[in-house]
Amino acid sequence: MEGDKELTERIRKFLRRRREDGPCLVVDLEVIRENYLAFAKTLPDTRVFYAVKANPAPEILKLLAELGSSFDTASIGEIEAVLAAGATADHISFGNTIKKERDIARAYEFGVRLYAADCEAEVEKIARTAPGSKVFCRILCDGSGSEWPLSRKFGCAPELAPRVLEHAHRLGLVPHGISFHVGSQQNDVKAWDKALASAAAIFRDMAERGINLAMVNLGGGFPARYRPDVPKVQVYGRAIFRALRKHFGNRIPETIIEPGRGLVGDAGMIEAEVVLISKKSEDDPVRWVYLDIGKFGGLAETMEEAIRYPIRTTRDKDELAPCILAGPTCDSADVLYEKTPYLLPVSLAIGDKVLIEAAGAYTTTYSSVAFNGFPPLRSYVI
Repeated sequence: MEGDKELTERIRKFLRRRREDGPCLVVDLEVIRENYLAFAKTLPDTRVFYAVKANPAPEILKLLAELGSSFDTASIGEIEAVLAAGATADHISFGNTIKKERDIARAYEFGVRLYAADCEAEVEKIARTAPGSKVFCRILCDGSGSEWPLSRKFGCAPELAPRVLEHAHRLGLVPHGISFHVGSQQNDVKAWDKALASAAAIFRDMAERGINLAMVNLGGGFPARYRPDVPKVQVYGRAIFRALRKHFGNRIPETIIEPGRGLVGDAGMIEAEVVLISKKSEDDPVRWVYLDIGKFGGLAETMEEAIRYPIRTTRDKDELAPCILAGPTCDSADVLYEKTPYLLPVSLAIGDKVLIEAAGAYTTTYSSVAFNGFPPLRSYVI
């Protein structure tokens, strides 16, 4: 990937020409191209299924379709967007384990033949409306080491997966494989090892039942560079390949990955404005800095202060002091960072612009339509 300096300068140049008021996200397609090619080179035998939910901008989908990417989708709306961008149905996975039966039917009409499930009831819906399709079962996975751990909402216990897949087989579907997700923004390159051990055990169980699985979906988890010490994708690739060899030997299955944040996070930067700086009392040592963007404007991943975006100002060479960052809305939950205050310049002033880096993923899609009357986050792709 090109250095932060080049990325910053390209986007800064665009922002200098911008005349509209309000916060905006700017995404650099060249960074996405380089990130995609890095994944393809590092894991050459693994298909990339871009997690569309990270950022569904049409320009991003079109670029990735042209590069030969496949797509992990969560809804009919995302499937339609991917098809409109030029991808074909055989490059689409309906990876949401919670689907309306009529949406499965619609996806099947579009030609989608790869579906996720994590229980027998979901398998039955797929069998009724997408006969003969491939199904992979998502299993629960330990998300330790990730900055945005995933809950128990998705996936079943590994010991339940063979029953789900055998049920799919009985109903005429193709039990295709296993999927898991090690947690978003996963900083531990060894996190895939334990999940692959579970997957290999399920493969053996299914083989004993006379059903041969073919695929392991390694999920997402590949990080954006919120911190400079984040391992490079090549390090993840080597660790994953070692784990595959360890648990599958020479019979390594077909593999796919579902990067979202890892593909587009570093490519985006938000420009915001300081609306107010204040203190809550005379002797309060910490300033409150209010921006014109907050949790409801696209920074929802600051919940529990899980994702800590790098923030830059034009005064970064000045003396720094801790501050609490908050958004502009009349909602007390709209505080970004309070438990661990940010160090920002003492000279920071109302009206100053700030740059929120590595913001290309899960920002525009989390932005509310009009909470408190504020418009949704503007997005530009360059």
